[in-house]
Amino acid sequence: MRFIETLKTEHLRLPEGADIILPEQEDAELFTVYSGWVFRYKELRDGRRQILNFALPGDLIGLQASLFEKALHGAVALTDVELCVIPRRKLWQLYEKMPEVAYDVTWLGAQTVALVDENLLSAGRRNAAERIAALVASLYKRMETLGAVRGNSMAFPLTQQHIADALGLSLVHTNKTLAKLKSSGLFSIADGRLTLDNPRAVGRLAQHFEKDMAPRPII
Repeated sequence: MRFIETLKTEHLRLPEGADIILPEQEDAELFTVYSGWVFRYKELRDGRRQILNFALPGDLIGLQASLFEKALHGAVALTDVELCVIPRRKLWQLYEKMPEVAYDVTWLGAQTVALVDENLLSAGRRNAAERIAALVASLYKRMETLGAVRGNSMAFPLTQQHIADALGLSLVHTNKTLAKLKSSGLFSIADGRLTLDNPRAVGRLAQHFEKDMAPRPII
């Protein structure tokens, strides 16, 4: 942690909706999410957006952008966020001077890819109800590992548009499917919070809860 502090140059506080990384940005830095939610996305020229994954506290943002000449995606603050900034020019020092920390960074990058793989599975093979259940289950388990779940309830700042953009669904289809899942007694969303009323049923529908979360490093 002391070594990371020597690399860190800034502690940013950004408001909801702020751009953290712009698509094709050439000088994007490496960030650790200290608090709040972030999403990574890609966008077509006509404005259609695909959310790639959601980043929670402890997650890295910008590893790809700091290794490539240009960022291949954008990143936006979903809520007010705090970010630790590690300049891209210092990334090599991790591998040169602290290989065990560099391994942890690589692990976190691989974990991000795994989340995107899971989203691709949802978009390609799960139906609408299964997609939403899988997203809810994944976020719930990740928040649980952070100690951010209380009484089966957690903060849930996603709008229906975020859910639609993450799962490749239309906004109308997302609305109808959410209403169906809520009426089935699986979960409820109100006042920016998600409550799992029937975690086992959500897990069975998503085919996700049976997977244990791997122990994660802290950067």
